[in-house]
Amino acid sequence: MAGKDIILMSQRELKRLHIVHKVIDKRLKQKDANSILGLSDRQIRIISNVRQYGDSAIIHGSRGKPSNRAFPQDIKKHTIKLYREKYYDFGPTLANEKLFEADKIKIADQTLRNWLMEYNAWTIKRKQRKHRQWRQRKHSSGEIVQLDGSHHAWVEE
Repeated sequence: MAGKDIILMSQRELKRLHIVHKVIDKRLKQKDANSILGLSDRQIRIISNVRQYGDSAIIHGSRGKPSNRAFPQDIKKHTIKLYREKYYDFGPTLANEKLFEADKIKIADQTLRNWLMEYNAWTIKRKQRKHRQWRQRKHSSGEIVQLDGSHHAWVEE
């Protein structure tokens, strides 16, 4: 288990921290650090944050926290339960419309689709391609069969 003295970082964050320490030690100019890290002058404030708060300031503050847009787990489970009981033979789009009409549950189509795939309640079904009959190749290039489908004798009697 990670203690308070252990910081977990990605490779990208380690690279950033290395560059920031070079700037703090005055071995690299801030302008050069901007171009290496791909940051603007305003975004390079991470240097002052590292000075003030330490190496953990490189890590984004919302890491490990749930999303503000996430639905509560009970709504998610209730929706999946309703789908399995009432709308099991519907696709996600139609099921979403019915969930809104009948049960007053409003979520995005793609959200419902992702939930259903997560709980193995629905899988993507690809349509079969229409069978195309194979035609035998002609003997010479440019040779085609010409048929006259007309009832009239246009050229010959």
